[in-house]
Amino acid sequence: MGKKIFSGVQPTGNLHLGNYLGAIKNFVSLNNDENNKCVFCVVDLHAITVKQDPTELRNNIRETVATFLASGIDPKKSIIFNQSKVPAHSEAAWILSCVARMGWLNRMTQFKEKAGKDKEKASIGLYSYPVLMAADILLYDSTHVPVGDDQKQHLELCRDIAQKFNNEFNVENFFVVPEPLIQKELSRIMSLKDGMKKMSKSESSDLSRINLTDDKDQIINKVRKAKTDPLPMPGDIKDLDNRPEAKNLLGIYSNLTDSDIEKTLSEYSGKNFAEFKDNLSQVLIEKIYPISIEIKKLLNDTNYLDTILSEGFEKADQIATKKIKKIHKILGF
Repeated sequence: MGKKIFSGVQPTGNLHLGNYLGAIKNFVSLNNDENNKCVFCVVDLHAITVKQDPTELRNNIRETVATFLASGIDPKKSIIFNQSKVPAHSEAAWILSCVARMGWLNRMTQFKEKAGKDKEKASIGLYSYPVLMAADILLYDSTHVPVGDDQKQHLELCRDIAQKFNNEFNVENFFVVPEPLIQKELSRIMSLKDGMKKMSKSESSDLSRINLTDDKDQIINKVRKAKTDPLPMPGDIKDLDNRPEAKNLLGIYSNLTDSDIEKTLSEYSGKNFAEFKDNLSQVLIEKIYPISIEIKKLLNDTNYLDTILSEGFEKADQIATKKIKKIHKILGF
């Protein structure tokens, strides 16, 4: 039996290799499985939990769609839309915030990390956005949600909200309780400058990441300058525990070549990093550069991107509005 899959990506612009290997590559596989029904949402309502420049946000929404398409997600097989266009998301978030409990949200570690020491100055949206995330998922009767380690806790909250609503209003299975889809063997993609930090667009140095819009020369230069250590390539996976930069580069290579890290280690054991980096650059150019070319091409055709979003909105709105009407009936509105 096929899965109903929901996933959202924030339109922060400048998506990078970490976003591709951590999420988008997996979306393409899910999209290509004929048994799956996939909804890929550009979660622009989530983006405004921190202040956004309106023009930049509009451009970033289009760039996220362009990245989806350039990576191989087929809009004929999946629904691609931006969240703010479907009013049901905001409405369901309010309704579910009356079901969710403060104690549940207080346990969310991501808020503590993002708000930092002065959480009194953080927006209410940043605090309560896991409830909006639950609304996103539950409106589409999603059976499965691809999640990384940082979102597992939010999906647990979504499951709690669904079960509480179903129990409180005596509507068994009204909200489908979604299961996590966790990618196997995926190493977290770290900064090219520091193997202990996650690859991020917010890091000041552009050399810390491979952007999905980088050209061949930029890719080669960034891989060449990526931090390593003076030792040759290890032969045993245990030796990587104290060598974060080597582990990161080997993980990237293994992921792009669809092989496990042990196989990559046996291939390069004892060799120097220069040879490995040359091969890693070639693999990145082979896999990422075509995406870069296609993103740039698509960004020159904003009408086409807007059409994809418009068609996706119509399909998403139909499903979500139908669910909201049923929620109204249950609540007595």
